[in-house]
Amino acid sequence: MESKRRAMVETQLAARAIRDEAVLDALGKVPRECFVPAALRDLAYEDQPLAIGNGQTISQPYMVAVMLQAANLKSGQRVLDVGTGSGYAAAVAAEMGTKVFSIERDADLAFRARHRFDDLGLDITTCVGDGSAGWQEHAPYDVILVAAAAGEVPDALTSQLAEGGRLLIPVGSILMGQHLLRLTRSVSGIEKESLAMVSFVPLVSD
Repeated sequence: MESKRRAMVETQLAARAIRDEAVLDALGKVPRECFVPAALRDLAYEDQPLAIGNGQTISQPYMVAVMLQAANLKSGQRVLDVGTGSGYAAAVAAEMGTKVFSIERDADLAFRARHRFDDLGLDITTCVGDGSAGWQEHAPYDVILVAAAAGEVPDALTSQLAEGGRLLIPVGSILMGQHLLRLTRSVSGIEKESLAMVSFVPLVSD
C-alpha cells in the first residue's frame, strides 16, 4: 500500500497542479486504505470516489487535495470538517498539524470515523450533528471544509469563520451542476470565488 500511496501522490496529485508540499506530504502519510471498506481496499489509491456505506462516499484523493490546497491550511489552525464520512479528509488535515473538529450527521459513520482516528493516534474532536449548522461551541474556525453539496451556502457556516477564515463548499445540484466555492471572511465582508465544477453527494440538514 505504501508504494501505491507514493504513486498516487506523484501521478494523481503532483502531476495535476497540486503544489502545496504540506498537502502532498500529508496525503503521502495517511493510509487511505484504513478509511474504505475492507472489500475495496485494493482500490484505495485509485483516482475515484468509493462507496463507504449508508449512501455516502469517500472523495477521490485529488478532490481532497484540491480542497486542502485551496484552503491554504497552516499548522496550528482550527478546522471544522463538515460531513466527515469515513474521516479521510479530516485525518489528512490533522496530519498537516491543524486542530480538527469533525461533524457527521450519520451516527454510524461518525462512530467508525472516531475509531479510525483513535487507531491512528489522531487528536480529532468529533460529534454527531447537522453539519449545515456548523459547530458553534468551538468557533471561530480558520477553515471550514464541507464534503457535500448544499443548495446554497449556509449562513451558519460563514458566521463561524474567523477573520481571514476560508470556507470550501460545493454548491448546486447534480442536475444543474455544482461549483466548488471558496468564501473568505474579511473586514469588508465575505468574498466568494468559484474554483471548479465538481460532483458531491447532497448536504442533508435537519
